[in-house]
Amino acid sequence: MAHVKLHIPGPVEVSEKTFKAFCSPMIGHRGQGFKDLYAKVQPQLQQLLYTKQLVYLSTSSAWGVMEGAVRNLVQKKVLNCMCGAFSDKWFDVSKKCGKPAEALQVDWGSPIRAEAVDQKLATGEFDALTLIHNETSTGVMSPLTEIAALKKKYPDVTFIVDAVSSLTALPIKFDELGIDVLLAGTQKAFALPPGLAVFAVSPAALAKAALAKDRGYYFDFVEFQKNAEQSMTPSTPSIGHVFALSSKLDDFFAEGLENRYARHQKTNQMTRDWAARHGFVLYPEKGFESVTLTCVSNGARPGGRTVDVAKLQKLVKDQGFLIDGGYGKIKGTTFRISNMGDETEATMNQLYAALDKAMAQL
Repeated sequence: MAHVKLHIPGPVEVSEKTFKAFCSPMIGHRGQGFKDLYAKVQPQLQQLLYTKQLVYLSTSSAWGVMEGAVRNLVQKKVLNCMCGAFSDKWFDVSKKCGKPAEALQVDWGSPIRAEAVDQKLATGEFDALTLIHNETSTGVMSPLTEIAALKKKYPDVTFIVDAVSSLTALPIKFDELGIDVLLAGTQKAFALPPGLAVFAVSPAALAKAALAKDRGYYFDFVEFQKNAEQSMTPSTPSIGHVFALSSKLDDFFAEGLENRYARHQKTNQMTRDWAARHGFVLYPEKGFESVTLTCVSNGARPGGRTVDVAKLQKLVKDQGFLIDGGYGKIKGTTFRISNMGDETEATMNQLYAALDKAMAQL
């Protein structure tokens, strides 16, 4: 069967070089070989996250670390910032973990704003908040720098940030932002297979986690720190993922992080330009669009063109490319095109050619 190239919000396309690294000969996870591997990627991860803290590796989806953050760090009440399908799930996760939680809900397509967070935190009810930086269901990127600046005003509130679909595509400076947890899955902008999460935790959050009596084991942040100090993980990791991560990090630094960020900005703007040429408008509020995917309105917003999204998807798929037909309550009234990971101007132009051909047949 011919491979259909992925331009969905994740998982994204994985290169042959990365897959080859993933299939490296197996080694023991408690042996020196694995310790050397982890020790090699550690400074690269620290540079990528702009942090002096150790960066942890979790064999799980990012949701595992997200749930772990709630269990480790919510003692009083958590404020869940909600602006789309995935950030909305944080509220459900918090409640299922038995934690008091409150929703800061905004309309889909709108970002979380610092002013609204400030108003909630000023009540003094909360000791933690959760934020998804880049909400893939809506293509909205909330202003992380402005929101993180509130940490100085509320130092006792633990700031937990999901950068699942933005990390590596633009600079997120963990130490400078002053946030407490930054986490990402590797199946999106990292362009790795699903199944590995990376995250960093502040010293204050580690100290707080040490006091939590019901933080569990698999996602115990204290255990992650103890093991990372020895270049190990608390439990058996997916070693193939770490080999692949090592290969991919080498790619990042060979390209140069600034060049990588500029490439994502360029290819994202190309997708927005393609949408405009065909008479579409974008779904996100202007000025808060994602740089790793484009959520195109197909009737979800006033004005702009509408098409049969399912037919568009099929016509594009017949040419070897997969785009996304919208998610949740805006499925069909939006569609999404990813530019994250390894995509270049040349590879995106191949997609646009297929999209142009499909549009001509609608």
